[in-house]
Amino acid sequence: MEFFSEWLMIVVLMSVAAASPGPDFVMAIRNSLTYSRKAGLFTAIGFGLGICVHAAYCMLGIAALIAQSITLFNVIKWLGAAYLVYIGIKALRSKGFKAQDETYQTRNDIHWSKALGQGFVTNVLNPKATMFFLALYTQVIDPGTPVGVQIIFAATCVAIVTLWFSFVAFALTSGPVRNKFLGFSQWIDRACGVAMIAFGLRLALTKVHA
Repeated sequence: MEFFSEWLMIVVLMSVAAASPGPDFVMAIRNSLTYSRKAGLFTAIGFGLGICVHAAYCMLGIAALIAQSITLFNVIKWLGAAYLVYIGIKALRSKGFKAQDETYQTRNDIHWSKALGQGFVTNVLNPKATMFFLALYTQVIDPGTPVGVQIIFAATCVAIVTLWFSFVAFALTSGPVRNKFLGFSQWIDRACGVAMIAFGLRLALTKVHA
């Protein structure tokens, strides 16, 4: 019974976190609309792989060390901020694509590995994800929690994030929705670029106290 209540807590908290606006959400929207459903799906898989990293170091206890080291935390924070600003600037420079251009996907689509990499890096270099997992795991896991249970909790988090953003990719690339957005692609890319830069600057300017 205790296992189920803890698992349910993780499901609820992880679902809310995944659906909340943030760098992952913006990246998912941009790659799905600017490129293709495949790009959106591999971006979602990249997010899931990033969650694997967060869950792994929480299980190993490294997250506690990161939380206690201001220098290490700031390095991760600045790397994440720089990456978000870089992606944002690229999005701002995008010229979009035209709805009547039937070859847009062939010309503009990115390789699956690049989409996966973008999702992975965006998630891993988000220090707020580190703090979220640290807080989450300290609530439901202690040194006596079996490794098998910890793996189930981690797999649950990975599944929730991957499935949610896969749903986002499918929803945004369905015919009627995608066609409606095609004509506004340049502005969508610019809006995503502004959001990415804003997240990056906010992240860089966040002060962490010992």
